[in-house]
Amino acid sequence: MAQLLLLLLFFPLVSSIVAACSGKAAKTIAFVSSLASLSLAIILVLNFIPNATLQFVVNYPWISAFGINFHVGIDGISIIPVLLTNLLVPIIILTTFNREHKNEHALFALVLFMQSGLLLVFTAMDAFLFYIGWEAALIPIYFICAIWGGKDRIRINMKFFVYTVGGSLFMLLGIIYLYLQNPAHNFEIQAFYNLELDAAQQSWVFWAFFIAFAIKMPVFPFHTWQPDTYTEAPAVGTMLLSGIMLKMGIYGVIRWILPVTPMGVFEWGMTAFVLSIIGIVYASIIAFKQRNAKRLIAYSSIAHVGLISAGIFTLNTQGLQGALIQMLSHGINVVGLFFILDILSSRLKTNTIAELGGLAKVAPKLAIVFLIIVLGTVALPGTNGFIGEFLLLMGVYQVNIWAAVIAGLTIIFGAVYMFRTYQGIMLGETNALTSAFKDIKGSEQVTLYIICALVIIIGVYPKPILHLSEAAVQQLLEQVNQQLISVK
Repeated sequence: MAQLLLLLLFFPLVSSIVAACSGKAAKTIAFVSSLASLSLAIILVLNFIPNATLQFVVNYPWISAFGINFHVGIDGISIIPVLLTNLLVPIIILTTFNREHKNEHALFALVLFMQSGLLLVFTAMDAFLFYIGWEAALIPIYFICAIWGGKDRIRINMKFFVYTVGGSLFMLLGIIYLYLQNPAHNFEIQAFYNLELDAAQQSWVFWAFFIAFAIKMPVFPFHTWQPDTYTEAPAVGTMLLSGIMLKMGIYGVIRWILPVTPMGVFEWGMTAFVLSIIGIVYASIIAFKQRNAKRLIAYSSIAHVGLISAGIFTLNTQGLQGALIQMLSHGINVVGLFFILDILSSRLKTNTIAELGGLAKVAPKLAIVFLIIVLGTVALPGTNGFIGEFLLLMGVYQVNIWAAVIAGLTIIFGAVYMFRTYQGIMLGETNALTSAFKDIKGSEQVTLYIICALVIIIGVYPKPILHLSEAAVQQLLEQVNQQLISVK
């Protein structure tokens, strides 16, 4: 099975080369490749033993002179984002089947290349390899946004690039420092876990990593690149960024910050927790004022990710379990929302809420699937968003009841601005712009039906997903808490 993980990592990379050379067949090749990757991921999940061990391990010497190994594997923490990546990439590609893009061979080659980089991030057990995957995922999304984005894409994309590269350099400094402190002189993650650094050392390593991860998620006040980038990026880029790429930051905090710098978390975790709570309220208030639906969803995403980040720093089972399942749920929901907005903008040439209205009368199928995804987003019981946000709020409550009250505003505020958006777009009377709107059909209908099915299935029966990560989360918390007890 270890070789299957290698195939999962490199198949999208090889497929990207094929797609780049295939001309008009690139979209079909990319879709078939993504379905093959999803099949491989499902096989791995079915063969995964839900305990705390690292499985499907591949460990080969790569650059031996510097102690760099090609060391990858999957445990209960990484299996969730691995599954999410391979689930969303075919869905995102399917959203393009009724769209035409210039240089499609280049676009889909970049999507597949990015998929390979993302999977490397989520499976790397070597810090240098993790950094390679981190940068490999950034490069294609930069070109996707720069080439196929909106009118102001160059300026906006440069801001995005400066933010993310700047954060990556902080993380690289942290990795190099940990390498220099490691007597074994390698980049193995377990060796970093075992380092005996004092509180001051761990504190600065904490910030070196946290800045990189906070920018990627993003967490207040490192979020300012996100709304503009989501708005100007092409639909494919927005879905990749919001659905999968921001999960790199969430995963990075869980995989690297908590176990590598437990004393840094003890010193600064509450600061990160407070910033996350501030981000929830701040982004929700800004979302209220948005007239462009795409920007509204962008700020909504900041609020939801703020709750996930707060849940991680609770250092309890509910918070971490909630963060992991909410990674999956948020990715599914936000891709569905941005795809619906892409359908609207491609036909009506606007995402301004005030210019829309009455679409439920002319597009009842779209109205139904839009409502289901909105209900998942606002965490209605029985939908995928509920279980994650419920666990996250339980985790936050155990830390501070008032923080839980404030964090709970993400659900209240979210319900208000999401239902108001739905009302503005779907309900009321049609106008000259919306009266001729055509309902979804073909690949649009299939895509949104798949997303709605996932919203309901995960919401009704989340146990298998929670079971996958439970043992790994418990082991991680035991490891962190043992070190924290020693310094309290």
